[in-house]
Amino acid sequence: MSTTDPAAINCEQFIAHPPAAVWRALTDPDLHARWWAAGDVRPVVGHRFTLDMGKWGLQPCEVLTVEPERLLRYSFASATLDTTITWRLESEGTGTRLFLEHAGFDLDSPLGKAAVEGMGNGWPGLLRRIASALDVTAH
Repeated sequence: MSTTDPAAINCEQFIAHPPAAVWRALTDPDLHARWWAAGDVRPVVGHRFTLDMGKWGLQPCEVLTVEPERLLRYSFASATLDTTITWRLESEGTGTRLFLEHAGFDLDSPLGKAAVEGMGNGWPGLLRRIASALDVTAH
């Protein structure tokens, strides 16, 4: 999907930590819970887990693609939103450029429209929280 696809959210964030650390933030359940949502995320293709989205409840996910320290893709909220989240990491200097694509929103459904708007506004702030979560664990 292109960055102009209205059914996809695309964000990027520079994080002043190496790819190995950013990968841990995406795949270690304790770190993941610090910046986004609690859940048993693991970088294993076929692994099923849920993310606790608070007032939106537990959202089922399944890992689809894993390239350690480079790419993580999983289905998100199957049976409701049926979207896909893709994280791509690129080394940049002493840090990491993290790319997010959250794709597959059904813009013909009220839920899909509301989700793409709400999450489109929410993702940039969440990405900024990754560095803070890593800063705390680095000390």
